[in-house]
Amino acid sequence: MKFLVDMNLSPRWVEVLTDAGFEAAHWSTLGATNAPDSEIMAFARANHYVVLTHDLDFSTILMITHGDKPSVVQIRSEDVSPEKIGRPVIDALRQMTTHLDAGALLTIDPHRTRLRLLPL
Repeated sequence: MKFLVDMNLSPRWVEVLTDAGFEAAHWSTLGATNAPDSEIMAFARANHYVVLTHDLDFSTILMITHGDKPSVVQIRSEDVSPEKIGRPVIDALRQMTTHLDAGALLTIDPHRTRLRLLPL
């Protein structure tokens, strides 16, 4: 599984994901840093990435467009550093791999994980 780390998350997430056995790239290495979320979503869909973000706009785009891809993983925590929430995120990604491959919105916060299958 390949992850596209959004601009609102640290590039350190790439190393955390890679160390866990996933492929990952930070958007800053792939596109314009001021690209609209719709451009990031289109790139992720065309290149078979799952978007990892702290931004609620991606779930809104999925809802409005009734999109079935790309999958989106939202980290909902005040501290989104990999050092703070990295372990729960990696555990959730491993548990939900099949759903993310098929198309899902996965929301992870320090106390729970919520999964919604796409389209919303």
